[in-house]
Amino acid sequence: MEAITINVDNEVAQAYREAEFNKQQKLGMMIKLFFQPDLARKTLSDVMEEIADKAEKRGLTPEILQSILEDDDE
Repeated sequence: MEAITINVDNEVAQAYREAEFNKQQKLGMMIKLFFQPDLARKTLSDVMEEIADKAEKRGLTPEILQSILEDDDE
């Protein structure tokens, strides 16, 4: 694995540094998905829609996602 630098505003940088490790890992996975060769040529909205479609096909409903996100905040 290789580290990279991404320019973000100060609030985002601080939030990332203060986030739990599992949230940092999830962000890393999202970035990895975004830059996969077959997705890199698509717009962000296309990528998000494709990820949502795949998640739904695998049984991840909006309600389950909300529950997961709420669990992470505790």
